[in-house]
Amino acid sequence: MFIALIRFHCTLLVRFFLPRMGEICLPNPHDSHTRRYSHRYRLKRGWVKNLWIGTSLLMLCFPLLPFVLVIGLLTSFLSFAILDETV
Repeated sequence: MFIALIRFHCTLLVRFFLPRMGEICLPNPHDSHTRRYSHRYRLKRGWVKNLWIGTSLLMLCFPLLPFVLVIGLLTSFLSFAILDETV
């Protein structure tokens, strides 16, 4: 049991330092999702992540149902607009 526990924690430690499988693969140029691997798209995903973190904190500060619904819908719209592939 003790050896299994040590093995488990060593595996977690190794996985922490290794890149994820999605970061290792090279995209096929004919793939329709090639844009998701570009640097520009990753920057946009970072903006969207920060937008959601900010609005989530705002929702926690003012936990009123109408406010949360409006801010949630507005943030969803902005997220889709930022990540739109036509721009």
